[in-house]
Amino acid sequence: MEAFLVSTGIVALAEMGDKTQLLSLVLAARFRKPWPIVLGILVATLANHGLAGAVGSWVTTVLGPDVLRWVLGGSFLAMAVWMLIPDKLDEEEVDKAPRFGVFLTTVVAFFLAEMGDKTQIATVMLAAQYQAWFMVVTGTTLGMMLANAPVVWLGEAITRRVPLRWVHLISAAIFAMLGTVALLGLGWG
Repeated sequence: MEAFLVSTGIVALAEMGDKTQLLSLVLAARFRKPWPIVLGILVATLANHGLAGAVGSWVTTVLGPDVLRWVLGGSFLAMAVWMLIPDKLDEEEVDKAPRFGVFLTTVVAFFLAEMGDKTQIATVMLAAQYQAWFMVVTGTTLGMMLANAPVVWLGEAITRRVPLRWVHLISAAIFAMLGTVALLGLGWG
């Protein structure tokens, strides 16, 4: 259960102000069809985080426990620093026409936007740390939906009320704490 709760919380916080949250806002404003957009986000996130979780689980079979602990500890600390760098949505992503409808446009846009993103890398690291693929992928997907679905339905009003700087600082602190715990070997094994 810890893997699920930590994964949900980290991704929900990390998503605040992220480019995929901005993409949610752009898609909602452009298409005004919330259900296909939210379902597209869900499908893209399940696919992307499912693959990321599998990579994280695989890493545990290749690296020994001590090496894995140091790699994860360093990775979590790097994520803490990365959280302090805000994302911006590329203009190219906004101008693409929806040839395949709102749902498929959302699936493709979200899947591609998540490639190499903070939440994808966090999913890899969490799956490696907890060795609980299903709980991590379920948690990171829920975190993604908690951060993005309200944006689709409620739009810009939500993003104006959330002090993004504080959200990023809290996320960075959580990643730093996880990195420190991993490096110290607390609760490891």
